[in-house]
Amino acid sequence: MVKVEKGDVIKLRYTGKIKETGEIFDTTDEEIAKQAGIYKENGVYGPVPIAVGAGHVLQGLDEALEGLEVGKKYEIEIPPEKGFGRRDRKLIKTFTLGQFRRQGIIPFPGMPVEIETESGRKLKGRVLTVSGGRVRVDFNHPYAGKHLIYEVEIVEKVEDPIEKVKGMIELRLQRVDANKVIIEVGEKDVVVDFTPVLDEVDRGTLALGEILLESDLKFLGYEEITFKPNVEELLKPPEEAEAEEEVIEEKVEEAEPAETTEATEETTETTQEEKPAKEKAEDEETKETEEPKEEAEKAEEEEKPKKRTRKSTKGRKTRRTTTKKTTSKKKTKAAEEKGSE
Repeated sequence: MVKVEKGDVIKLRYTGKIKETGEIFDTTDEEIAKQAGIYKENGVYGPVPIAVGAGHVLQGLDEALEGLEVGKKYEIEIPPEKGFGRRDRKLIKTFTLGQFRRQGIIPFPGMPVEIETESGRKLKGRVLTVSGGRVRVDFNHPYAGKHLIYEVEIVEKVEDPIEKVKGMIELRLQRVDANKVIIEVGEKDVVVDFTPVLDEVDRGTLALGEILLESDLKFLGYEEITFKPNVEELLKPPEEAEAEEEVIEEKVEEAEPAETTEATEETTETTQEEKPAKEKAEDEETKETEEPKEEAEKAEEEEKPKKRTRKSTKGRKTRRTTTKKTTSKKKTKAAEEKGSE
């Protein structure tokens, strides 16, 4: 027998009704939604993942889930104060008919309206009456003051840390395939990489989802939360994002030639070291053949009037090498003559 505790991540099926009328206002069951006339084409149906106590459902339902058993079905009644609230008479406002007509709106009872306050806040309401040039609008929630009945079933209690994070992603970003997201979890830290799904979701929607996810993951006990890309990067204007990408590409291109040069030098050194002995011998012969020619040229230069020209170190080095090799050649020739005698 597995019971639900505060802080658990669970998968929940539910259907919510108004007690007074039996009207179904919310459900996770697709067939029930169609029958009740509240089906949404873009809606996501099936067990919904929530964190118990995190405020993912109405307060009364959230509190009632604690202590329930996984796999069982329950019927829970929720009073108005823990549902959509009690009706507040202060939220019923009166407007002139002209205020609506100037916006091209002809109000009638039951009509949903949205009014923007002086502070820029938008309030959704419902027209109650239209009479004598006056329009009364109720800004209370449509189900305020109503008792609610929830039929619920806890399908699963999620235990795996990565699956818990996936559950929160499914809750906040229903159109994102959580299985494609790269998730790394530690004891107190978590990294969520959305890079693989960037082409599948609007960047603004993803940024909002990350803000909500951060709150959820902190509720689950994570202290260090990293998103890739983060909210700031997602909200950057396209021009700035493209400029940054170009800078990164340029740096990569600049780094590549240096690496190629190093590789070429290494290859050249290796080739020289691995040159066959036969080729080395041929090189030595070529040098010895050229030595008499070099000595003749040297003698001609000495006969010419000396010019006050500074001789390079490279030339001196060549002459030293030539002398050494010439002496070596003479010794070899003398040894051959002695042997023939």
